[in-house]
Amino acid sequence: MHELSLAENLLQIIEDAAHEQQFTQVRTVFLEIGQLTCVEPESLRFYFEIVTKDSVAQHAKLEIIEIAGQALCKQCQQHLLIATYYQTCSYCGSYEIKITQGEEMRIKELEVE
Repeated sequence: MHELSLAENLLQIIEDAAHEQQFTQVRTVFLEIGQLTCVEPESLRFYFEIVTKDSVAQHAKLEIIEIAGQALCKQCQQHLLIATYYQTCSYCGSYEIKITQGEEMRIKELEVE
């Protein structure tokens, strides 16, 4: 259910940008979401549609760009793709990995009028 608060936060960011940059309508929101964030894209889309009603983002399309999880193994110094936090290094089997990508969520671009 945290997708509801994420959708509300997205709308606040969009409304702040609309005020600062003087646009009146958002057509598309390009949103990058890391694979490790535990955000359910369909749930976020559902809540985004609800919270944007009667706003500058009403009828805006939410384009979600998934960012793969990546890590650096502290043992063998290899870069690897990961799908979960508790994954072992696919090269040496170590659990000592440092997440380098996949935890972020950011608005990459707004298509506006």
